[in-house]
Amino acid sequence: MKITVNPDKAIADAVKEGLKQTGGYCPCRRERTEENKCMCQEFREQIKDPDFEGFCHCMLYYKQN
Repeated sequence: MKITVNPDKAIADAVKEGLKQTGGYCPCRRERTEENKCMCQEFREQIKDPDFEGFCHCMLYYKQN
């Protein structure tokens, strides 16, 4: 398993800028809860799933098996 940042620099930069503006919360979600703090709970759960391969919700991180 390997976690990497999206190789599309434009997407990665846009998400990182959104994280700065929201204080580290997923810029793709309205709620500012601990579950939505980057790296979000949803992606942490997906990381635990041995069959999951793909991007997190905001497409900043990619889990490769």
